[in-house]
Amino acid sequence: MTFFEKPNWAPQVPEGSRILVVGASGGIGNAVVKMLVDGSSCIVGAQGRNMDRILTHEDVIPLQASLATLDDCEQLIDCFVEKTGGIDGIVILSGSLASAKHWSEISDQDWTMDINSNLSVPFYLAKAAFAHMVEKGGNIIFNGTESALHGGGSTSFAYGVAKQGTECMVKGLARDGAKHNIRVNGVRFGFIESGFHERWQGKTHEDLKKRSELVPLKRAGHVDEAAALVTYLLSGYSGFITGQIFALTGGDWL
Repeated sequence: MTFFEKPNWAPQVPEGSRILVVGASGGIGNAVVKMLVDGSSCIVGAQGRNMDRILTHEDVIPLQASLATLDDCEQLIDCFVEKTGGIDGIVILSGSLASAKHWSEISDQDWTMDINSNLSVPFYLAKAAFAHMVEKGGNIIFNGTESALHGGGSTSFAYGVAKQGTECMVKGLARDGAKHNIRVNGVRFGFIESGFHERWQGKTHEDLKKRSELVPLKRAGHVDEAAALVTYLLSGYSGFITGQIFALTGGDWL
């Protein structure tokens, strides 16, 4: 098995950037917040389900909010803008799985919850952030999944369907945002060692070990690798990139 060796440098965002990370208490979200704080001189808003897991730092603004409706999302964005004076970037990593049952057994309620939390809420957040970015531009980063391109998982089917919708949002919002210098991109995650599979699907250490053996690089992705790609997409070096979703998969589905 190969292992991730962390480089001795981190990508940086422009000085003074005001970036909101939604889903910051998850493994990837927490890593994004930490990389931004460690590597850049910026202000970070951090929203998550578990506030105890939000990084405590003078440049991190913890934001507690339940996100289910357009009003919820607009209030979160407005709160961040009120505290910082604007928003230069938003990283949308929120989402959940209501059930780990096979798609043939999923209930109407669970289907609706998964579509709402993984498709509707990210759209509402992007819509609200977009409105604040029209004057000066900004960056919107979505969370996708590589499995959506291959029919999704049998026990996470609604999630996969929602993430296929994310593919459409990235391109559509990027097209309409270009004239305002609003760039919209995403990361199509593969098997990342973030805690997602244990938390939402009840996977064991042995399950995860077997899954990593299916990856051509013979390991799970590290959350810092995910955070570095997200940070790059927020940086000045990605200024000519919009409407794209980048696969971070270790070669899965080759």
